Amino acid sequence: MLTRDTLLKAYRLMVTAKAMGDTFEANRQTCKYEHSTSRGHEAIQIAAGLQLQSCDWVSPYYRDDSMLLSLGFTELELMLQLLAKKDDPFSAGRSYYCHPNNKDGIRASIIHQSSATGMQAIPATGLAHGLKFLCDTHSALLRKGENGECPIVMCSMGDGSVTEGEVSEALQFAVLKQLPIIYLVQDNQWGTSATAEETRTSTAYEYAAGFKGLHRLQCDGSDFMRSFETMQQAAAYARVERKPVLVHARVPLLGNHSNTIRREFYRDREDLLRHGLYDPLPKMRVLLNSAGFNEHDINEVESDTQRIVSESFAKAVEAAEPEAHSVEDHVFAPTKVTEEKGTRSPKTGEKVVMVDAALHAIEEIMEDHSEAILYGQDVGRRLGGIFRETANLAEKFGDKRVFNTAIQEAYIVGSTVGMSAIGVKPIVEVQYGDYIYPGFSQLVSEVSKSSYLTNGKFPVGMVLRVPVGAYGGGGPYHSGSVESTLLSIKGLKVAYPSNAADMKGLMKAAFYDPNPVVMLEHKGLYWSKMFGTEEAKTIEPSRDYIFPLGKASISLAADPEHIKKGDSVCIITYGMGIYWAKAAAKKYPGKVEIVDLRTLFPLDEELVFETVTKHGKVIVLSEEQLNNSFAESLSHRISSSCYHFLDAKVEVIGALNLPAVPTNLILEAAMLPTVDKVIKRLDKLLNY
Repeated sequence: MLTRDTLLKAYRLMVTAKAMGDTFEANRQTCKYEHSTSRGHEAIQIAAGLQLQSCDWVSPYYRDDSMLLSLGFTELELMLQLLAKKDDPFSAGRSYYCHPNNKDGIRASIIHQSSATGMQAIPATGLAHGLKFLCDTHSALLRKGENGECPIVMCSMGDGSVTEGEVSEALQFAVLKQLPIIYLVQDNQWGTSATAEETRTSTAYEYAAGFKGLHRLQCDGSDFMRSFETMQQAAAYARVERKPVLVHARVPLLGNHSNTIRREFYRDREDLLRHGLYDPLPKMRVLLNSAGFNEHDINEVESDTQRIVSESFAKAVEAAEPEAHSVEDHVFAPTKVTEEKGTRSPKTGEKVVMVDAALHAIEEIMEDHSEAILYGQDVGRRLGGIFRETANLAEKFGDKRVFNTAIQEAYIVGSTVGMSAIGVKPIVEVQYGDYIYPGFSQLVSEVSKSSYLTNGKFPVGMVLRVPVGAYGGGGPYHSGSVESTLLSIKGLKVAYPSNAADMKGLMKAAFYDPNPVVMLEHKGLYWSKMFGTEEAKTIEPSRDYIFPLGKASISLAADPEHIKKGDSVCIITYGMGIYWAKAAAKKYPGKVEIVDLRTLFPLDEELVFETVTKHGKVIVLSEEQLNNSFAESLSHRISSSCYHFLDAKVEVIGALNLPAVPTNLILEAAMLPTVDKVIKRLDKLLNY
């Protein structure tokens, strides 16, 4: 309710935000790290923040410091992040100003915030979906609002971000699933140095009309009373109706785009004067006067606020810097899966193909964990996955836990950030490795960085299944190998099973790992249809079978006598490479040892280096194109670490350096490694 106390509080917050911005500007050398402030946006941000309760979730953007103040964060807390200090409560000196996160239970919770424009829309919508799921199925686990209602989510963005395709994916899904989320769009008519007229055909309010079922509101975001009333309506709608709403608020931009991109670089005097007419602070003073506050009351607020800001800034400047040794902390959260458990080959077990081992693993997980959900393209009812890898799971667990998504790889990947934060454990899938790229912005900007940039508060516990690999003329968009691209993203774990037992053990390990794990699953091994891949079928392990990520295995052992004589070779490989290597090894009985990496990151360097040292001759075998690949990187690591034990240079075998796998079977075979190609390289090393 808009009371006199609320008006005075709002003005105090506005003045605080302005005083902070002025202080940063007056101390530019000290405030050297990248930052933006909310000058001009104060009214709508404070009006929005005052609607949120401690049970709610909010996803601010990089200009939302007024909103953070209204949520209860202190000047000092914000300044510690501005100056990247050790006691920065959000990221411990790792991220920019106004890139918050919070899970203290006292103030609204905030997941990891990136600078990538509009990227927060998908994780925030995933949050809202997770809340809806828990509210419907596990309501007792949620902290409730003042009147016992389930929490809501607010996602704040600038108007320029609405042109991002990822925002469209978020809005589409929010409306489709009717999620309790408010999208607050602050429109200052600028996107860095480009005007709205240059870059956008419509406002966010007009654009949102295309999403049938999305409730829309708009207001003058420089007018606190209008802003408060509008945000109050939006919050009530989201809380009571449990449906999405978009608020478009027009605001002036009175400060710089950022400390490094100053307004005088690109804005003329006329534009600055026009924006100045809508300054929220003079408007707020008039409102306070009309509410009965005299000039003395107002001036006292201003002087008190300036004193607090000055004192806080002095404390922040003197605060300790982070210690260098902390730089590697919180890349990953610790996992409890540290050793192999369960029975790998039960005496009464039956052989299963890899695709069924994965299916059974997920089925068992979902039976044991009601918070586990599965989604992606075509994984729900009717088809159950294009490889039948999720067959009948929707029928068994229901549409709230197993469901289809639209063709939205970015949403599939990025929504897991919000899902994981709220306590839901998502298992998601993209149909082919070749189609993972639309999800890369989310993998890079949100998923992989969340644990590190929140100082360990929000690791993303998710499993991303990705069918990969070439066989049978799959062609250029159904045959790709993407491991090197994925491994270039720090903060992800990548598993690559080569048989059914490993598939089940790794799937369980991936689920119980609190970090993001990508499961690369070779579709040519799913049913062991390819010649020579019969051994990919194994006895199905017991229900409790699991082994840690980062543990390789010996898939084929060499004869100790040949090792002693020095006429043995080891092949380091994974996936389909295991079966090319085994077939080639038949020509040299007892002379070839094969290491199955099973997990590409973390990598079992100990077993790799131990095996290489034992044999002195090594082949690294991969299905990927070789140039700049994981295989080449691994060969360099082996050469560097095992140099004194090598009898010959490390040999590397992979696919030809072509931009895609051709469809024609003859051309496909010419591109890929083959058994004959491995044999030739073995001949070379054994006759060295």
